[in-house]
Amino acid sequence: MAKILLGVSGGIAAYKAVEFVRLAVTAGHTLRVVMTASSRRFIGADTFEGILGSPVLTSEFEKDPMRGSFPGEPLPEHEPIGHLAVAESADVFLVAPASANTVAKLAHGQADSMLTTSFLACEAPRLVAPAMNERMFLDPATTRNLEALRERGVEVIDPEEGSLASKGEYGVGRLPDPAELLRRVEAAVAGDLSGLRILVTAGGTREPIDPVRFIGNRSSGRMGFALAERARARGAGVTLIAANVSLDTPAGVARIDVETTADLAAACAEQVAGCDLLVMAAAPADFRPVEASAGKLQRNGGGLDLELIPTEDILAGLSSRALVDQTLVGFAAEYGGDAEGRAREKLGRKGLDMVVMNDVSDPRIGFDSADNAVTLITGSEAIPVGIAEKREVADRILDQAAQIHQEKSG
Repeated sequence: MAKILLGVSGGIAAYKAVEFVRLAVTAGHTLRVVMTASSRRFIGADTFEGILGSPVLTSEFEKDPMRGSFPGEPLPEHEPIGHLAVAESADVFLVAPASANTVAKLAHGQADSMLTTSFLACEAPRLVAPAMNERMFLDPATTRNLEALRERGVEVIDPEEGSLASKGEYGVGRLPDPAELLRRVEAAVAGDLSGLRILVTAGGTREPIDPVRFIGNRSSGRMGFALAERARARGAGVTLIAANVSLDTPAGVARIDVETTADLAAACAEQVAGCDLLVMAAAPADFRPVEASAGKLQRNGGGLDLELIPTEDILAGLSSRALVDQTLVGFAAEYGGDAEGRAREKLGRKGLDMVVMNDVSDPRIGFDSADNAVTLITGSEAIPVGIAEKREVADRILDQAAQIHQEKSG
């Protein structure tokens, strides 16, 4: 995960920086925040500190209690120079929002605040997201300042068009959504999956019996969402097909919602051609009613005969049409017995590159659990992954899948 240094300058868009911090923390990144004096007129340092649990820096003359380190890192034994230490520790520096005044200072190398001094000292990738009134943004002075930053290798995230802070005004100058800012930051520190296009499915499908009842399963979608989140954080382009999942969409991930197995199959068929790696973590229903009742079935004291037929085998169908250099990963939620044997049989029968097997008979890693433990079944290996938080398990799955894909694509 990335260590993100966020610089917040004065402007009404400073409120979006709070949501950026929340999204970045949720995605597993660690952050420090530096603020200009003007930014504190729009939002308080305590707001950021409440989310981060780490002090916000507002002056280059104040001592940093964390001595330039990021959350989770050991403190240096010596007392470093604050603006130098925090800049040196960062993997990436984002200034958002960047006011016209701050853009001008950064463009000319002025160093009169904690934000500008640390920006000047930072050797990591630097991104600037200007946000201001359209007339200020389009003024030739601002245009030249932004061009000067680009010439120095700073990535400028162009503002969007829309309603502006001044009542009734519309134009260019809006700070992009926090999720887009996070996507750009993660791309700037793209990890080992950079360039890969990954399609992830998650959740459990529902087959309607009538308008209010359905056949489903206990899948929560948490494992699939962890995979999508970690793949995106490691630089991949990720599309997530979610079957009846109420979880928040990971930042920077394109999401498609579906309900039934037929919906899931159609979405996969539409998206799979554009992916390098398919991770089928969703749990499609194996059976559906022959026909769903148009109206709610009434309870009349008797029983209910429900005829079921098999649903489409989505993964087998995708495997039969897969391109040579595509890598397909399936999941097998087994319950006791020879779970590994059944998972290996699934590997061969469906023509997959890997099957992720987990034994849901273990109550510690059952459905909707925060943790998981799996065995990665390939053609030649069975690799155990012990009980760990699902994001960590997701990384192990992605490690192995990426290795297989690299070997296939030569």
